[in-house]
Amino acid sequence: MKLFLKKLFSLLILIIFVFLIWYFFHGWIERQVMKAKGMYYIHKGDQAYSQDNMAKTLEYYQKGLNLFPGHYEAWFNLGNIYAVYEDYYSAVDAYSHAIEHNPKFVMARMNLGIVYSEDLGFFDDAIEQFDAITQIKLFRLWIPFIYSNIRSVRGNRGVAYFNKGVAYKQKAIYLPLERKYLAYQYLGDAIEAYTKALKFLKKNYDVYYNRAVAHHLRGESSAAGLDYCKAIEIEPMKFEAHYNLAVLLRGMKRYRESISELEKAAMLITETPDDSGLQTAYIFNLLNEVTRRFITSEDYGTDKLSDEPTTGLSYTYVNGRIVADDDFEKAMVKNFKTCAGFEVFKEEEE
Repeated sequence: MKLFLKKLFSLLILIIFVFLIWYFFHGWIERQVMKAKGMYYIHKGDQAYSQDNMAKTLEYYQKGLNLFPGHYEAWFNLGNIYAVYEDYYSAVDAYSHAIEHNPKFVMARMNLGIVYSEDLGFFDDAIEQFDAITQIKLFRLWIPFIYSNIRSVRGNRGVAYFNKGVAYKQKAIYLPLERKYLAYQYLGDAIEAYTKALKFLKKNYDVYYNRAVAHHLRGESSAAGLDYCKAIEIEPMKFEAHYNLAVLLRGMKRYRESISELEKAAMLITETPDDSGLQTAYIFNLLNEVTRRFITSEDYGTDKLSDEPTTGLSYTYVNGRIVADDDFEKAMVKNFKTCAGFEVFKEEEE
């Protein structure tokens, strides 16, 4: 009898204990069950995403986030999917949820800023996100020969400054007519952001090229020319810097140097896979126009062009296309790195 009562008492104690746990912690237990179910659906969404089944991916993610709304990485993935399918307001909502649950989520802020700036034209909101990234203090881990996140932390900060510069440049370009007087100021803000980006992205073509464009739009020829030249030095085979530099030199009436850069741009644009032909035609038309000006300019002083090629390049006709000789490849790259008008800009800057 005593043994029975002892077992009964132990059972009552256990029941009371379980009841108390349930009474005081049932909310937490329910949340953990919901979280587990949500994680399951999010995992199914990841699988559907890897199989390129976007309809199922969205269905599983939405089910999972209804059960576990704190999964910020799932919100981030959802935002990326919406952005790819150009549902930008849904992307903003998803990225915002990711940031709400993890304010230090750098990539969510970065992508949100890009959508704000490049797709919706909400430049101030974009700049706010990029500024927030530069202020985030992330833990830096360095284990010699094993792991380091220092470069990625610095790189993200540099990219944030770069994107901030792009947002300011676009803000200046898309100002309404009655506020165009602010363009000079915003371009200055863009230049400041690009300059900060260069502290982290020291040899980056895009930063130098975009800073050059901002200087160019402000009418700062020397600074623009030097930045175009630096961009060309880093990536000599991209046509945009050569072309913009040619336009800048044309405006300065440096026709000989402008022709040199236009010839390079024309050659490079014909090698661009996505060129529709319109850009090529425009560059060649501009080349013809600058050449005519060069012929009649006082700088040239004659009515005929020299028979010597401006660039000094050697080419071979192969399968209907003009290409550089294999042995001449290094010389061609060196030639493209040579920036026409560099000494002019350097002297003016000094």
